[in-house]
Amino acid sequence: MATQDRQTGTDRRLRPLVGLVVVLAGIAGAVSVANLPNYGVITATLLWPVLISLVTLGFIVKVRVRIRSTNHHIAWTETAIVVGLAVAPPPVVILATGFGVAIATTLIRLPPIKRFFGIGKNMLVATAASLVLQLFEWPPTNSDITGTIVPLAAAYLAAVLLDELVTLPVIAMATGTSLGKLFREDWGLRLTATVTRLIVVVGTVLTIRTDIRMLLAVPPLVLSLHLFYLTRVRGRTEQQAWQRLAQTTDALNVVELDEVLTTAVTRAAELFSADDVEVELRDAARLVRGNSDGVSYDGPTAEAPAVPGAVVPAPLEGHDRSIDVGVLRLRFRGSVQLNERERYTLHTFASALCTAVRNAQAYAELARVAQAHAHAAAHDALTGLANRRHLLDEGNEQLHQRHADGITALVLIDLNHFKEVNDTLGHAAGDQMLIQVAERLRAAARTDDLVARLGGDEFAVLLRVLPAPAVAAHRAETLLAVLHEPYDIEGMQISVEASGGIAIAPAAGGMVELLRRADVAMYQAKRAGQRVATYAPARDTADLGRLTLSGELPRAVADQEFTVNFQPIVDLGTGEVIAAEALARWRHPTHGMIDPLRFLETVERSGLLPAFAEAILDQALIAAGSWRDAGFDVPVAVNVSPRSLLDARFPGAVLARLRAHDLPPDRLMLELTETLTLSQLDVVDQVLTRLRDSGVRLALDDFGTGYSSLSLLSRIPVHELKIDRSFVTAMESSTEAAAIVRSTLDLGRSLNLAVVAEGVEREPQRLALWELGCVAGQGHLFARPLAAGALLAALQRGTAGRPGHLATALHDTGAVVRLPPGRRQGGRGRHQPA
Repeated sequence: MATQDRQTGTDRRLRPLVGLVVVLAGIAGAVSVANLPNYGVITATLLWPVLISLVTLGFIVKVRVRIRSTNHHIAWTETAIVVGLAVAPPPVVILATGFGVAIATTLIRLPPIKRFFGIGKNMLVATAASLVLQLFEWPPTNSDITGTIVPLAAAYLAAVLLDELVTLPVIAMATGTSLGKLFREDWGLRLTATVTRLIVVVGTVLTIRTDIRMLLAVPPLVLSLHLFYLTRVRGRTEQQAWQRLAQTTDALNVVELDEVLTTAVTRAAELFSADDVEVELRDAARLVRGNSDGVSYDGPTAEAPAVPGAVVPAPLEGHDRSIDVGVLRLRFRGSVQLNERERYTLHTFASALCTAVRNAQAYAELARVAQAHAHAAAHDALTGLANRRHLLDEGNEQLHQRHADGITALVLIDLNHFKEVNDTLGHAAGDQMLIQVAERLRAAARTDDLVARLGGDEFAVLLRVLPAPAVAAHRAETLLAVLHEPYDIEGMQISVEASGGIAIAPAAGGMVELLRRADVAMYQAKRAGQRVATYAPARDTADLGRLTLSGELPRAVADQEFTVNFQPIVDLGTGEVIAAEALARWRHPTHGMIDPLRFLETVERSGLLPAFAEAILDQALIAAGSWRDAGFDVPVAVNVSPRSLLDARFPGAVLARLRAHDLPPDRLMLELTETLTLSQLDVVDQVLTRLRDSGVRLALDDFGTGYSSLSLLSRIPVHELKIDRSFVTAMESSTEAAAIVRSTLDLGRSLNLAVVAEGVEREPQRLALWELGCVAGQGHLFARPLAAGALLAALQRGTAGRPGHLATALHDTGAVVRLPPGRRQGGRGRHQPA
C-alpha cells in the first residue's frame, strides 16, 4: 500500500509536465491533420503502414537501463522519425509517429501516464525534426551528398536534443536523481549511439532515394544494428559493473568495523542503484542503514524504523556457507528484478563484505585482548591498582616534566603485622584485606595521584603537582589515617596499622632513587614507632659513594664510559683459545676503573639497563668480528642480567645486534646467573626459548653456588655449565669441593652439556680438572682480562710458536692418553655450532 501511495504521489508530480507535452503534441497533430497532402491509393497504402511499422518497431526495440527501482529504455524512435521525414511530408510523419507509438505502448502494456507521455514526446520530436528540415528547405534541390547529410544531421540532432530535454527531467523527478548526474551518466555511450544512428539515418536515406521500396529493408537493418548496439551496451555495462565492484570491495579493506559498514551501505547503494542499503549483524543485533548520501540509522536491529518497499536480500556468509555473519538488504521504492549479472555481483559483494566484517571483528578482538594484556602488564591482578612497573614508568615520565608541573613526591606504605592475618585467618582473608586497603587508598587519593601495589602488603602513592614539599606530609597522614579504621573480614572486625615513608623527588636518580628513599623513610618510621616519616639524607645509612655513582649513570652511558675486557677460555688439554668472556668495566673520569660489583646493581635499578646491555653487547660483538677478520674465529660470552630476561624485547635486540655485526648467532654465548628464581623462570621461559631457537647459545654461570641449581637446570635450555671459581680454588684441599666439581662434570656428560671451569690459576688445578674430564677452563693461569686489541695480539703471538694458544699442551701431538671412563665431551664443541 505504501509503495502504491508513493507511486501515486510521483504520478501526481509528473502530471503537469506530461500534460504540457500532450497538449503541445495535440496542437502539432491538429496542424498536421489540417495540412495532410492528397496521396493516391497505392502510395498511401504503402507509405502509411511502412511509416507506422517503422516507428512501432523503433519504439519497441530498446536497450533497458535501470535507475533504482525505475526502468528506462533507449529506443530507435528518433531514427525512424528522421528516416520517415526524409521520404514523406512532415504531417504524415508526425501523425504516423503518434499512431506507431500508440500501437507500441499498447502492445507492451505501459501505464496510461507513460503511454500518453511517449506518444506526445515523440510527436514533438517529429515536429522539431521536421521544422529543422524545413529550415534547410528539404528536400534539397540538388542531389549532392552534402546537401543531403547536413539537413539530416541537423534534424536528427534536434530530435535527440529535444528527447533529452523532455525525458531527463521526467526521469529525475520519477527517481529522485539529480538532473546533472543523469546527464553525466554514460554520456560517452549515448554520444556513440547518436553518431551510430545518424550514420544509419544518412545511409538509409541515401539508399531509399534511389527507390522508395527500399524503405522495406530499413526495419531489418535497424534490428540488426540494434542487436549489435545492445551487445556493446551490455559489454560496457558489465565492464563498468566489475570495475565498480572491484573498487567497492577494495574500499572494504579497512580494520575498523564502523568504517566497513559505512562503506558497505554507501558504496552498495551506488553499485546496485538502490534507494537504501542495510546491513544486519546477527551476533551484535546491530543494523546499519543508509544510501549514497550517508548512514541514516545505526543501532539495535529491534529499534530500527520500518522502511517500506521491495527488498532484495543477500546472506553474509563465507564461500562454503559455514559462517553466517548476517544479511545485506537492497531496498527499492518500487518492484525490481535483478538480472543475472546483478545477482552474481550481489553475491560477490556480500561474500567480500562478510570477509571484511569478520576481519574487522577479529581486529577489534585482537585490539581488545592487546589492551587487556597491556592493562594486566601494568596493573596488579588482585587489587586492580597500578603495579611496580607502571609506577616506575609513570613516575619517570612525571619527573621529566616536574619543573613545569610542580613538586612530585612518593609515599610508600607498609601494613604492620599483616603476616599475622595470613597466618591466623588464611590467605583468602589476607586477600580481602588487601582489596579493602586498595579501595580505601584509591578513594582517599586525588585525581592526579597514582596508587600502586608493589607486592605483598606494600603500597605506594605517587603524589603529583604538589605546591610545596610540606603538602606531601599532610597528604600522607590523610592516606594512612583511612587505613587505621577496622576492617570487616569474614564477619570479624580487624585492625591493622600501617607505616609510611615520604620522599620528595631527587635531583638525580629517577624513580628508582625516589623509591629507595621512600623505603628508607618508611623503615625510619617503623624504628621510631611513628606512623609516617619523611626522608632525611643525614639519616640515610646507604653507601653515599654508590648514590653518587647512580646519579652519574646517564652521563656514563651517553659518553660511552663503559668498556669491555675479555678473559680467554682455553682448551685445558691443548691450550688453544676456544672462546672469550666479556667483562664490563666503568672507566670513570675521576675515580678511574670501577669494578662491576660496585655499579651493576645500580645500573639494574636505574632504568638504564637496556642501554647499558646494548653498549656491552656491541663492544663484545665488534671484538669477535675483529678477531674473526684476523683469522681467529673465537666466540664471545656475555653476562646477562636477570632483569633483561624479563623484557620480551630483549631477544629481538640481541638478534638485531648480531645481524648488524654480521655474526652468526652461535658465535654468541649468553651467561645466566643462578640468581634467577623459579617464579621468574615462568616469565623468562619464552625469552630463553626464542634465543636458543634462534641459535644463540646459553650458559649457566657460577653453577653449584645457588640453592636451586638442579631445579634451574631442568627449566633453562642451556648448552653449558660453568663451575664457580670457589670450587676450583678449593678442590685440592676440600673433598667436598672436589666432589661438587666431579658431580658437575658427570652431570654435564649425562646431559650432553659442555663444562667450563672458572678461576684456573695454577698448573696443578689445570691438570686435575683435565684428569677429571673437564675440557675447558679460564683464569689467570692463561690470561687476565684483556682489552680486545691486547687479546688479539696475544692470539697472534701464541705460545711455543702456535698462534691462538695461550698455554703449552698437556701432551705431545700423537700421544696416547688414557681418559677417565665415560669422558667423551669436548670443550671446543661447546662453542661450535651444534
